[in-house]
Order: sequence, then C-alpha cells, then structure tokens
Amino acid sequence: MSSQRDPVLEPGWLLSPAARPYLSSILHKNQRRVFGLLERPALPPNLAVPFVTYKLFLHGKSGVGKTALVASLAGTPVPPVHHETLGIEVTTVYWPAKARASGRPIMFQLQFWDCGDGAMRKFEHLLPACKEEADAVLFLFSFTDRSSFEELPAQMSRVMGPDGERLVRVVVGTKFDLSPQADVTERDVVAFEEARGVRVLRAGSAPGAGGGRGGLARVSPILDALVESLWHRDQIAAGVAPEGDGSPPA
Repeated sequence: MSSQRDPVLEPGWLLSPAARPYLSSILHKNQRRVFGLLERPALPPNLAVPFVTYKLFLHGKSGVGKTALVASLAGTPVPPVHHETLGIEVTTVYWPAKARASGRPIMFQLQFWDCGDGAMRKFEHLLPACKEEADAVLFLFSFTDRSSFEELPAQMSRVMGPDGERLVRVVVGTKFDLSPQADVTERDVVAFEEARGVRVLRAGSAPGAGGGRGGLARVSPILDALVESLWHRDQIAAGVAPEGDGSPPA
C-alpha cells in the first residue's frame, strides 16, 4: 500500500455529489443498510456497475478490536463490551468506488472474515479456512496495547507463510484516539512502516462511527484504502498498468 504511486481509484469519491446515487444504494433511511447473503445494492439500469468481490481475513491477538473494526466499517452497532469471538464470523460490506482512468464506478463487495484468537489457537483448521481464497489479510494491533504491536512481525511471518505472495498485507492500528499517552507512538509506527514496507491505517473507537451518512467520513479512508490496494493488485496481476483503462480484470 505504497503512498508513492498515484491511486488507481478516486479517493473520497463516494462522498462527492456525483456519487449520491451509488451512496444511496448502500443506505436505508440515511443509515447503512445490512445486506443478507443473497442481497446486493440495487441501481437503475443506466447506473449499472460491475461487482468485484474480495475476501479479507482479520488477524490479531484477543482484545485488539477486530470485531469492533468490522462493525464500524459495516455501519452496525459496536459491541459495548468485549467478548471473544468463538469461531468465524463473516460480514459483507458493499463499497462503491470510481476508477480514475476510465471514470467508471465499481461496486466492491468486501467479505470480512473475523476469527477469535483463542478459537484459532485451539482449532488448527480455522486458519487455513480463513486464508483459503483470501485476497488480503488485515493485521490488527491496538495503540493502547504495546504487546499487540510488538507481536506483529511474528504474526505476519506465521500467517503469510511461503504461499502468501498473492495476499495483500494491511496493518490497522485500533483505538488510536482512546489514550493521549498511547503505548505505541508515531515514531514506532513510522519505523515499522519503513522496516516492513507496509502502510499502517488508523481506526478510531467511536461506536457506530460508520452507521449514518455523516459517519461515513470516519470509515471511508480505511475502506477506500482497502479497495485501492486490492484493485491495484488485480490490475498488476492482469498485466494492466495503473494508468490503464480501469476495467475489471478478465
């Protein structure tokens, strides 16, 4: 997720006036709509867009906020009290974006796979199930828990493994707005980014941050960054330069 290249998707497009019909398709009564397994956003024929599906697996020690992050990104209520996720929970988030070169909107279907750390340690089959056909792994740490940050390199090596080249690596620091005296400093984050060659995204802790139309501004940078990274990977894999036509890879 290098910041040195030009983006292939238009940052912040979904919050622009031109994107209102697409934004409305993922809202219901000005709140984020929760889509069932077989549901998808409805658009009029003249605004039809290609749908692109990605599987994203969240990994991190217990208590860093994996479930809360997914709830925030999906616009659903964040659990007020931490409870260990007992198995695998899958949440679908639809996120429209616009290819810069072609000017064509795309509807991304993001499937977030959240698995409890305790369950993953107990049942060996859960990690392979979460990684199977995954497109990205989100490694989470908490700004208020230094040990979760220090464990990141070992976690990344263990989860990525020798077959992890096809996976997009994303690191998300949660709860960065909770403590003025954070256990993890900006200097720590910058050093990690330079050493590992990966960008660190920051997620706040406000409950229901992405639920309403106004709250989308809080979660759109993370969702934009995720689809940007994945779409860029697919363009490269398809042999299309970032300045290509923006069409979905064959």
